[in-house]
Amino acid sequence: MGKKDESRDSIMSVESVRAYLSGFGKAGIIREFSVSSATVDLAALAVGVEGARICKTLAFLHKDGSCILICAAGDGKISNRKFKEYFGFKPKMLSHQQTAEMTGHSVGGVCPFALPPGVAVYCDESLKRFSTVFPAAGSANSAVELTPEELFTISKAKAWVDVCDIIPKPPA
Repeated sequence: MGKKDESRDSIMSVESVRAYLSGFGKAGIIREFSVSSATVDLAALAVGVEGARICKTLAFLHKDGSCILICAAGDGKISNRKFKEYFGFKPKMLSHQQTAEMTGHSVGGVCPFALPPGVAVYCDESLKRFSTVFPAAGSANSAVELTPEELFTISKAKAWVDVCDIIPKPPA
């Protein structure tokens, strides 16, 4: 996919998220930035918060061939052991192409909103430490601010899970 197509797709993705959020009275909460927010560090700079408060949405292949999304704190890392204990299979992240095809969002803008049918969303307990978190909103330069409970409800998450380990921030 060329740059022009990627840009159009991200605009369409943000618009699909805006339409989705409008069903919850939240259409106006999308923040779009003039800089990239495609990684935890970049998003933290764009939003102006610590990286741990960025809600990263990670895409995994379910053993049945469907997609699972895990929303986790920015300082969380998937624990292979915890993931396997909860889901019953080893975690396998989707490729960039699979992610876009299965979620409708490109890597860097993957979020738990406006998803195709059959995509299961789970929220990791690591998010509950914060009053609000910032998931992407369908593009690599957007975010929304939600409480963890709002995120859980609006994303239609299936469950709160404990599948991450917190990675301590190295001293400055």
